[in-house]
Amino acid sequence: QAYGAPAAARWRWTCRALPVARPTGHWSMLVAVRHAASAVPRNARSCATTNQAPSFAACVRRCSRAGSFQTLRGLASQSSRMAGAAEVGMCTYVGQEDAVKIDEELMGPLGFSVDQLMELAGLSCACSVADVYNKEEFPSVLVLCGPGNNGGDGLVAARHLHHFGYSPTICYPKRTQKELYLGLVTQLESLRVSFMDVEQLNVSQYNLIIDAMFGFSFKGAPRPPFDALLAKLKPGANPPPIASIDIPSGWHVEEGDVAGDAIRPNMLISLTAPKKCAQTFTGEYHYLGGRFVPPHIKEKYNLKLPAYPGCQQFVRL
Repeated sequence: QAYGAPAAARWRWTCRALPVARPTGHWSMLVAVRHAASAVPRNARSCATTNQAPSFAACVRRCSRAGSFQTLRGLASQSSRMAGAAEVGMCTYVGQEDAVKIDEELMGPLGFSVDQLMELAGLSCACSVADVYNKEEFPSVLVLCGPGNNGGDGLVAARHLHHFGYSPTICYPKRTQKELYLGLVTQLESLRVSFMDVEQLNVSQYNLIIDAMFGFSFKGAPRPPFDALLAKLKPGANPPPIASIDIPSGWHVEEGDVAGDAIRPNMLISLTAPKKCAQTFTGEYHYLGGRFVPPHIKEKYNLKLPAYPGCQQFVRL
């Protein structure tokens, strides 16, 4: 009777469907269910079985009886992403030259250090990944790291994903002997995170791949061993889902996949501001991270960036 009633009535009805769940201690899930009940549109795909609003309560009731909260987690996460999504038109897409200048200003007169920006970027990447790919369904994560700052972002993201409960494995074939990067490796080794050689890699054994090989400063064609790694990630190789950090590796920073045979990530996490190549991204999830851009940068480069919801480190575009 409550399906057509106001949100408050639907919430009361849903609460009565959860008595079995209470002894498990998932009180935070009750809050997530409440928010999802009011946030999911009536015509949204709130459950795999149907796309009608009544399926929400049905899913809650079914999960409650089974003692399983997997469907609830996915539904609450989906409604959160839908509610916090920003319109694509709200964002400015920057070219390679401006991206380089913005980084230089942040790390120059504006007082940021490279390790500070890397930590913030890596954290936002890990949070974005966790928002889409939960650790129950995607526990095993392969992080492919390049020799530059994009690779450093991947190392930081891997550390945070470990603390989030995932099992990351690192492939870092061209290690940088700078103190910052050596420290990031030491931090991961102290957590007993595995490092894998390129020759040992079997990408199909992982649930998710994080592409942190090349960033916006990359030019030219990928050289060994990264060319072989990228070949394993192309659609024809049928890889697991791929989440690329800032730039899908192998893409032109402004024009995207020029040759038409590059990797096709399911997720793209733009940092600071989306790069122009992101306009050609056709994957399901496009996120923006890097909640540190000061007003001076926005005004000087005429950046139009969406507001970050609450205390989140990301916003979905």
